[in-house]
Amino acid sequence: MSFFLVLAACSLPHPAQSPVVYDFGPGARQQVPANRMAPLPPLEVSAPRANAALAGQAVLYRLAYADAQALKPYTLARWSMPPAQLIDQRLREQLGLRRAVLGTGELMAATAARRGASSALATPSAGSAAALNLRLELEEFSQLFETQDQSTGLLRLRATLMRRSPAGDTLLGQRSFIVQTPASTPDAAGGVRALAAAADQAIRDIEGWLAQVQAGGAAL
Repeated sequence: MSFFLVLAACSLPHPAQSPVVYDFGPGARQQVPANRMAPLPPLEVSAPRANAALAGQAVLYRLAYADAQALKPYTLARWSMPPAQLIDQRLREQLGLRRAVLGTGELMAATAARRGASSALATPSAGSAAALNLRLELEEFSQLFETQDQSTGLLRLRATLMRRSPAGDTLLGQRSFIVQTPASTPDAAGGVRALAAAADQAIRDIEGWLAQVQAGGAAL
């Protein structure tokens, strides 16, 4: 009798495992104290772009020791949204500690609305409606295995800072950022933690770069 019970159990279909959904963590969990430094001027942040391989929600890895050109997805792991959007979300959260962060066109639209609401004001010059605009393009976001047991979270992106005005756009600066963070474990969970840490480091680097552009004479 027990033989038939075992046989029946073996013939039953096993429930499919659901993918684990990852993001960069809960973020701030309490109110951040007010920053006593002077706030920076508003910044428009355009929706980030990414190449086609990074447009989905798969957690990707490469085997540098076997075939570094092949991007492979983990079967049971995925991001809660495309990586570029996760980076954009964290970037806005961090930059928003010292300045207003807006979407593309929002600052210039608000300026135009204020002009229309106050006909008594003299018409300002085109330059007064200028807005700073930050654009990001994500080029690489994967767990890179140097060996079967050692890997890093590899992030590569390009940032472009523009001054937008009715008279046209002016390039203020452009820089590529490359960050590699060691993974604590050779699996999807370790890769996700390493990539989240790499994203946070890249955001800190972008903040520092913006400060350098400001020190170089750009009106931030």
